[in-house]
Amino acid sequence: MKFIIKTLLLIVISLTIINCSSQKVEAFIPKEIYKSNDLIVTQIAENSFLHTSFLQTNDFGNVPCNGLIVRNNNEAIIFDTPTNDKSAEELINWIKETLHSKINAIIPTHFHDDCLGGLKVFHKNEIPSYAYFKTIELAKENNLVVPENGFKDSLILKVGDENITAKFLGEGHTIDNIVGYFPSENVMFGGCLIKEIDASKGYLGDANVADWSGTVEKVKKEYPDVKIVVPGHGEYGNIKLLDYTINLFKAQ
Repeated sequence: MKFIIKTLLLIVISLTIINCSSQKVEAFIPKEIYKSNDLIVTQIAENSFLHTSFLQTNDFGNVPCNGLIVRNNNEAIIFDTPTNDKSAEELINWIKETLHSKINAIIPTHFHDDCLGGLKVFHKNEIPSYAYFKTIELAKENNLVVPENGFKDSLILKVGDENITAKFLGEGHTIDNIVGYFPSENVMFGGCLIKEIDASKGYLGDANVADWSGTVEKVKKEYPDVKIVVPGHGEYGNIKLLDYTINLFKAQ
C-alpha cells in the first residue's frame, strides 16, 4: 500500500513539474512597445525589435520603412537607419533609455535613403557604421553620408555574447543589397531585397530584376533555419516571404 501511495505521489509531482515547465515555454507574443508620429518600435522576439519610420516619396506616397534592432547583454546592433535625422535621434535615445543598451553598430543594407537617411546622427553619437563596399562606393557617388567601415562579402559582429552576420548574396533591389541575420533567434532582416506578402515589385530604378529571384533563392539556402523574416517595407513574416519574392521576380 505504501508503495502505491509513493508511486502516486511521484506521478502527481512529476505532472505538476511538467505543467509548470510547459507554462513557462509559452510562445512569444509580438507587441508594439513605442509609437510617435515619426517612429514605431515593435518587439518581434525576446531580443529582436522592428523599427519603422516614414519616407515621403513622389511615386508611392508616405512609405513606412523597416529596420531591425537586436540586443544581448545591454548591447545592441541596428540594421538600417530610420529615414531621417529626427527619427534616427529618436531611435538612438529610445534604445539608450528603454533598452538600456549600448549601440555597437549601425549597418545600412543598401545605399537608398530608407537605409542610411539618418546615418549622420549615428556618426554624431559616435556609433560605428558598417556597410558592403559597393554601398560605400554608391554613397560617395550620390553625395550621401558615407558609412565608415567596409566589408567585401560578409561581416560578423558581436552583440553581447551573440553574433550577427551581414552578407551579400547577389543583386536584386540594388546591386549592393545585403541581408542581416541574428542566429540566436533565427531572425533575418531582408531589407528591400525581400517583399512582404502580396506586395508589388515596387521601385525598380536601381534594380537587377533578372537576378532578383536567384539571389533570394541563395538567401533561402544560406539560412535554412530562419523563423522570422523582416522585409524593407510592410509586414514581417516567415520563410513564405522569401518564396513570395522568388515567385514575384521569376521570368515569365
